[in-house]
Amino acid sequence: MKSPIPHSPAASPVSRRWFLEQCGVGVGSLALGALAARDNAAYGATTNEHPLAVQPPHYAPRAKRVIYLFQAGAPSHLDLYDYKAELADWSGKKPPAELLEGYRAAFIKPDSALLGPKYEFSRHGESGIEISNLLPYTASIVDKLCIVRSVSTTAVNHAPAQILMNTGTQIFGRPSFGAWSLYGLGSEATDLPGYVVLSSANGTSGGASNWGSGFLPTRFGGVPLRSSGDPILYLSNPKGVDARTQRASLDTLKRLNEQELARMGDPQIQARINAYELAYRMQTSGPELVDLTGESESTLKMYGLDPQQPKPGYAKNCLLARRLIERGVRFVQLFHEAWDHHGGLKAGLARRCGETDQASAALVTDLERRGLLEDTIVIWGGEFGRTPMVQGGGADGRDHHNRAFTMWFAGGGVKSGHVHGETDPFGFNVVRDEVPVADLHATLLHLLGMDHKKLTFRSSGLDMRLTGVQGELVPGIIA
Repeated sequence: MKSPIPHSPAASPVSRRWFLEQCGVGVGSLALGALAARDNAAYGATTNEHPLAVQPPHYAPRAKRVIYLFQAGAPSHLDLYDYKAELADWSGKKPPAELLEGYRAAFIKPDSALLGPKYEFSRHGESGIEISNLLPYTASIVDKLCIVRSVSTTAVNHAPAQILMNTGTQIFGRPSFGAWSLYGLGSEATDLPGYVVLSSANGTSGGASNWGSGFLPTRFGGVPLRSSGDPILYLSNPKGVDARTQRASLDTLKRLNEQELARMGDPQIQARINAYELAYRMQTSGPELVDLTGESESTLKMYGLDPQQPKPGYAKNCLLARRLIERGVRFVQLFHEAWDHHGGLKAGLARRCGETDQASAALVTDLERRGLLEDTIVIWGGEFGRTPMVQGGGADGRDHHNRAFTMWFAGGGVKSGHVHGETDPFGFNVVRDEVPVADLHATLLHLLGMDHKKLTFRSSGLDMRLTGVQGELVPGIIA
């Protein structure tokens, strides 16, 4: 049988460089393009055979894993979770002058007319929490949720606000919350990345910085997966390359890398070996992950998926999030950017809620049924809120608003059937129990068993933290 690697007289003895140039087989494309490239820059790589080995927390955790449903574009808290009867009464009128003191809007004139809620609200559950009628499925699980109506941020445009919400700073290139979580705790997954990203709708304004590793070793960064076909492009072998040939090629490559590691002691080489092996294992685990044929018809329908043809999108990503944490993945983040309603608010909200409401609620319900919710934190929210003032020629839009907005949490260690914080009668300013981003991060790390002041990484001569020099626990949301 002819060898798939052609003989080259100039390559005696065989060099690693020559071997890499000649062997474009199977997982090589994936490893070189998607995984090895990340680890080539991993100055903090380790010689550990399991570079994402589980690490002990600082203290007993309330949760072991996170599913973050990031609603990029900024949903309107005023039309979904924070009903204001007085705002409805003032609709069409100028806001009180004292409300606008020191305020600078992103696009509109601050004294634009007020706009009342576009949809009716109703009380639900034993808790009696008010939820927009646009969210019937979320309303059905309201007694499982901790709704925080007092989140605030310092950024007022999408990209910096998304980066701030996900990395603790508006500076691009810092480690994400998911990367810090993986750095602190490692992952139980051996055949999948420890931090997985799934996107639907329009992606994100902040791009890969939302899930990047920043100055942490690159193995802690999020790995984007597709919800259909190959989870990562080029995962399958090329035509003409069978599994035996591929495994033989990888074994030879591993031996060459190990020789170089023994000679140089460069930890990046071990990181590269680990990347190739993970990519090889993902040729089995990846397709199995996205194959939903083993899911029951009732489960698929619960998420809003067609049992005969479950289409890619937010609903499928929610189901994949559950499947990922079942396989030991530490942090799963969904991005669904479609909430930026400067105009067309009423119709736009109906579409977005139609895409996300059922699946978000189904995920919480599914996790609870399987005994996973009690040690999984589910997070729902965007990068900021929307103004009570109107925007758009059609008088049907809201501008960016960073002083107050709503997020909800479920599961691992958070209160259920509970509302934390309060905004003024216009939903404009927080008047009770404000939760800045740094406090939110500190609290989530605490629930994962990590002290945000002790979770540090030395970079540029400084002990860096997700929360910077800020961050206080929010005991009011902890069960």
